[in-house]
Amino acid sequence: MSSSASVPDFAIEAIGLEKTYKGSGKLPPKQALKGIDLKIPTGSIFGLLGPNGAGKSTFINILSGLVTKTGGKASIWGFDIDDAPRSARAAIGVVPQEINMDPFFTPFESVELQAGFYGVPKSERRTVEILAAVGLEDKKDAYVRQLSGGMKRRLMVAKALVHAPPVLILDEPTAGVDVELRRSLWEYVVALNKAGTTIILTTHYLEEAQELCDEIAIINHGEVIACEPTEQLLRRLDHKTLVIQPSEAISTLPPALAELDAKLGSDGALSITFRSSETGIGRIIETVRAEGISIADLATTEPDLEDVFVSMTSAQ
Repeated sequence: MSSSASVPDFAIEAIGLEKTYKGSGKLPPKQALKGIDLKIPTGSIFGLLGPNGAGKSTFINILSGLVTKTGGKASIWGFDIDDAPRSARAAIGVVPQEINMDPFFTPFESVELQAGFYGVPKSERRTVEILAAVGLEDKKDAYVRQLSGGMKRRLMVAKALVHAPPVLILDEPTAGVDVELRRSLWEYVVALNKAGTTIILTTHYLEEAQELCDEIAIINHGEVIACEPTEQLLRRLDHKTLVIQPSEAISTLPPALAELDAKLGSDGALSITFRSSETGIGRIIETVRAEGISIADLATTEPDLEDVFVSMTSAQ
């Protein structure tokens, strides 16, 4: 805990969290989580990434009370999910992957009903304010069945916010959402975070995680295989690619460049991938010029989160 007793250092903390699903018929038991240790800092935007079937949904469902853990401990906002389940659930809002709501309710009615489920007194409900925040104020009296897929996603976020939870989990919130809505949704999420809400995000759009998240954990086969600040995670792949556009076209690679594993593209550009800790760009440029090649333009590209993700999960 921090100096303020009400604000823990970690919004979510899991220690040795395990889940084994019982087998049935010819299906053997499946261990979905194999002792997850994870500390998610309060106030962060935290990315939880992993391939399908890695254990992300099981982890989220244990936190939200939908799945019972087999072993280990977990707490939300300092409340142990076993010792203080009601307080733990009250501290979390979950936006699930599946859109599930009554098509004959209006957004206003849906949010009001959700607030009732959480025991929020009518005098303390912020239904219109929340709907306005997610861009649905003008649709508050329309039927849910009349909303577009993107609007339904926004309504899912609104429902997760009715009890003002300090922790919000977004499970693939932009799946199937158009680019414009995705951008507006992220603007709202970032604003929520700046106002103090801790955000946990799962997404298959790795560029989103790279841009938004302060820290990222990668789960594979029920285990955490990495948990680091985003910038540190990106440095795991120690390579860059230098793309050189010669002033005059060349048809074959000189031997010195072949030794550097240079590739000659159909557009005449040279691509040279190198380990930045071993080879400097200056040395490569000197080698290119020593072969009599004058340089019209050059650019470098660095690995992104997708490269790191593929490298780490495919090695498992």
